[in-house]
Formats: sequence, C-alpha cells, structure tokens
Amino acid sequence: MTLLAPAVADYEASADLAALLVRTPQDDALSVSAETLRLSCKCAHCTRARFDGRFPEAFPGIAITEIGDLGYGLNISFSDGHNRGIYPKSYLLSLAGCLTP
Repeated sequence: MTLLAPAVADYEASADLAALLVRTPQDDALSVSAETLRLSCKCAHCTRARFDGRFPEAFPGIAITEIGDLGYGLNISFSDGHNRGIYPKSYLLSLAGCLTP
C-alpha cells in the first residue's frame, strides 16, 4: 500500500480576501487566514525582521491581493505591500492543520 501525502488541488482567495481557500485532491476544503499567512512568512526579509525584533505580532485587516502559482508553492502578495513570501504547498497544508510542520 502506498500512502500519498496530501496535496493542493486548487486554491483561491476568499471573497473578502481575508483567507486562502485550499482544496485537496480528496476534496477536503481548508482555509488559512491572511493574517496567519503573513505572520508565517519565511522570506529573508521577515526572517531578519524577526531576528532583529522588528516583526509585528499581528497584521489586523491584512488582505490577500495576489496569488502566483510556482508549481511547488504559492507566492502570495498582501495589502501591506509584502510580496516576497513563497509558501510551499506542504507548508500551506500544515498551516491549515492538515499536516504537521
């Protein structure tokens, strides 16, 4: 028996742009808030800001403004102008509670 890790079959921003909606091939519907995504960004800029103690503790009202599919992950842009984060699809599933990180 072969076990396959959950995958992302489709995605879109919610109507209010406050969440990323993800669907798996098994037809599971998952959601990750835009604030969780922004707080979870692992780009070099955000990593450095965390290291320097300059990273915000919250992003109230943050919205998803654009989603680019890179194959292995999504490049998500936010209403605060941040557009550097690449979220591997397995990371998105872990943020949605589908996988352990």
